[in-house]
Amino acid sequence: MTFQLNQAIGKIPSHGNPLVANRYGADPYALVFGDRVYLYMTNDVLEYDGNGVVKENSYSSINTIAVISSGDLVNWTDHGEIAVAGPEGAAKWATQSWAPAAVHKVIDGKDKFFLYFANNASGIGVLSSDSPLGPWIDPIGEALILRSTPGVEDVTWLFDPAVLVDDDGKGYIYFGGGVPEEEYAEPGTARVMALGDDMTSVLGTAEVIPAPYMFEDAGIHKRDGVYYYTYCSNFYDGERPEGSPPAGEIAYMTSDKPMGPWTYHETILKNPGHFFGVSGNNHHAIFQFHEEWYIAYHAQTLSKAQGIANGYRSTHLNRLFHNEDGSIRDVEADYKGVQQIKPLNPYQRVQAATIGWSAGVKTEFEATVEERLVTDIDNGDWIGLSGVDFGSKGAVVFSASVISLEGGGTIELHLDDPAGLFINEMSVPAANGPENPIELKMEVNGIEGIHDLYLVFTGKTGIPLFKLISWHFIE
Repeated sequence: MTFQLNQAIGKIPSHGNPLVANRYGADPYALVFGDRVYLYMTNDVLEYDGNGVVKENSYSSINTIAVISSGDLVNWTDHGEIAVAGPEGAAKWATQSWAPAAVHKVIDGKDKFFLYFANNASGIGVLSSDSPLGPWIDPIGEALILRSTPGVEDVTWLFDPAVLVDDDGKGYIYFGGGVPEEEYAEPGTARVMALGDDMTSVLGTAEVIPAPYMFEDAGIHKRDGVYYYTYCSNFYDGERPEGSPPAGEIAYMTSDKPMGPWTYHETILKNPGHFFGVSGNNHHAIFQFHEEWYIAYHAQTLSKAQGIANGYRSTHLNRLFHNEDGSIRDVEADYKGVQQIKPLNPYQRVQAATIGWSAGVKTEFEATVEERLVTDIDNGDWIGLSGVDFGSKGAVVFSASVISLEGGGTIELHLDDPAGLFINEMSVPAANGPENPIELKMEVNGIEGIHDLYLVFTGKTGIPLFKLISWHFIE
């Protein structure tokens, strides 16, 4: 069968940024648990005008949070969306869910997870779960923070939470933003507040963080006893005093206590427009994983590559370095991203929605198998996995779990490039009756050592081929 490989858009092989190309994701927040990083993101979804043309992102209909995770920082598993706000969400009192923050805490000997979110700019809610992937519940049935909360009455935008569980187990929430009455230099709209032991209540009065030229995007991390509060500066276009943060950059302040007092330093991440040629707001999260520090942030690189950079943002990842004196170096944002920190094991079951690079495919939740699958597979589409370690013995069998559709088709295995060394091809039969999962196997040889692996899909053009659930090799 003749076919032409479809092209990767946004994230291309060898590049790590943006992290995924099959969905958008803004305002990233990182949760490290076990041997994985979970990133929770505002679930940007395309909006269309009456003529079917993509229009500017209004953010008004966003009521879900997108989740991806990785153990190696290059191959990411798409876990889909958390239904947060609205009639179908856990927090039915809320209308939107923006800019999440997630944290883990052991309470009464049990792992508990908390997901904080902004209900537009009018309040902050919290969900809880026994797993970083849910299911999530609304433990208090109302907002955690409103303008009736002590110390926040004058906060312009009550949103963008960040949360810290300190070494002593005490929790703190950082939030706020906006510029009241053109007070650009000293907006006074950043806040920090103590959380109760249950992580679903607040204590005392919120304290002001005197962040110069504050705009939005609270961030918090702790290193060597120093608390780093980070935020995005506002877009005032007039003259600024020397030492002030430029417009739309990530700045940082430090303290030796979680609620201050704070000392301003400088900015560490320029606006996305500086690096990628497409500007917009700037939003970040700083986290440590396997002893190294990273910064997640968003930019409109995927939507730019798609020709629709109308406020639809994608998450990126780069290294963050602290100097010996505790100061933070300037971050170099780029398409290259970060190094893969460990190889992928192909001899364990790999969920198909784990993807390094892709062309043409989507992911969707399939109720019949209670898992997220690779879908919308057309002739010439493919997925790629970075740094797959086949070991010295090598693989002898490839196994894939699929759901056949009308077309059926094949799965070709290639190494190191979508058109690279051909290993073998697996025939996927066309559906004959109900859409049930089937397990297919084929022999392979000649795969040893570490390679990028590509699953290339072929079949009849213009009809649905199949859905991919998972795959693995046998050594």
